[in-house]
Amino acid sequence: MKQLLEFLGVIALAQGVMGLLNEFTDWDWGLVQGLDFLDGFELYASVALLVLAVALFAAAGSRKSG
Repeated sequence: MKQLLEFLGVIALAQGVMGLLNEFTDWDWGLVQGLDFLDGFELYASVALLVLAVALFAAAGSRKSG
């Protein structure tokens, strides 16, 4: 379970960083830009993904290994 939480945290972190890069550099990367219902809210969604990544890493850190 710990490894799954860490994996999901890495995915959320990568998507959040790619979303922020898209906002500030106009690169077309990441999942957030492909979702039509987030149109206009990409920056907020990217920050939310970064917060989610921190929460997932904290949850993984509180679990016992194994």
